[in-house]
Amino acid sequence: MPSTRRATPRRPGARQWWLVVYRVPSEPASRRVAVWRDLKRIGALYLQQCVCILPQSAELGEELVPILAKIGTLGGEYIRFDIPHLDAADEQRIIQAFRKLRSNEYAEIIEECETKFVREIEFEHFRKNYTFEEAEEIAQDLDKIRRWYGRIQSRDWFGADRAQEVADWLERCQDLLVGFEEAVYRQQPSDVSDQDVGLLADALSPRPNASIIRLSQSRARSTRNVPVRSTEDVGSESSG
Repeated sequence: MPSTRRATPRRPGARQWWLVVYRVPSEPASRRVAVWRDLKRIGALYLQQCVCILPQSAELGEELVPILAKIGTLGGEYIRFDIPHLDAADEQRIIQAFRKLRSNEYAEIIEECETKFVREIEFEHFRKNYTFEEAEEIAQDLDKIRRWYGRIQSRDWFGADRAQEVADWLERCQDLLVGFEEAVYRQQPSDVSDQDVGLLADALSPRPNASIIRLSQSRARSTRNVPVRSTEDVGSESSG
């Protein structure tokens, strides 16, 4: 007798998902690690080993295609299931798991800012290592942290906690960098030209640092305020 059970209607606004189940030879282990790393990079949530879930989107679909192809080249196989909807309670648990995953990633950035970036600047202040090279290196470190933050934001589809906390830390790190750059400038010989300062600003970041610009403008104003004596004035003083 045919079943009379009806399919559960899709809830309005329900999300669609991809469930990826794959198998890769256990040896060498680097193959499994490579696939795991790629899927984690695009934001996949692992439900168990070699089983992960992703919300459907055109962007994720494009990123997923080469990863699945890699599984085949590594001697493995996969099945990608299209899930048109989940039970409301199950979907909420999945979303909360995604948020927790992203929050943990944000926490890693906060730790990087607090235990490495801030301490690095404090240490360079302590040893008075006020050089252009050190300022550039610290600026590059902060730029790496910003790019890291951007990558996590791009896969934070459900608004995880601590995102704003990271933004606040990045602002604090920027202020510390500005203070260090100003200290570098103050320690330079008086014959360093404003052109040299401009080159420093270009080297530190694509956007010249506001502190460098302010200090350069200050020097320019102080130079303009010095009265220029004409040759006539010099001549009259000599004759006197």
